[in-house]
Amino acid sequence: EPFMEIDLFAELARLRGESNWSAGHNARTLIKHPDLRVVLIAIDAHARLAEHKSGGRISIQVLEGHVRLKALGRTFSLRAGALLALDRDVAHDVEALEDSAFLLTVAWAGHAPAT
Repeated sequence: EPFMEIDLFAELARLRGESNWSAGHNARTLIKHPDLRVVLIAIDAHARLAEHKSGGRISIQVLEGHVRLKALGRTFSLRAGALLALDRDVAHDVEALEDSAFLLTVAWAGHAPAT
């Protein structure tokens, strides 16, 4: 399709209404192309996504709440409206300081992820 239009807050309401939450968070892939992923993530206060990294460049845009992200020896405090970008293969973890939601975008330069 040449375009996709998504109501993020309607998707977030559906995501929060699902019963398959795991370790205090739930996620839905909204856009999936060989070189691009856009994932909506809802996370409960005090839940944590353990350290991980991506083979593509990422951006994290906080829609609701407050999250703390640790990467490269730094701590980033991200509230609703904040946007952070990380280069590929940067190890990071995420902790929700309150009930939160964010949009994760992953882009691979000209190739599909190795999965």
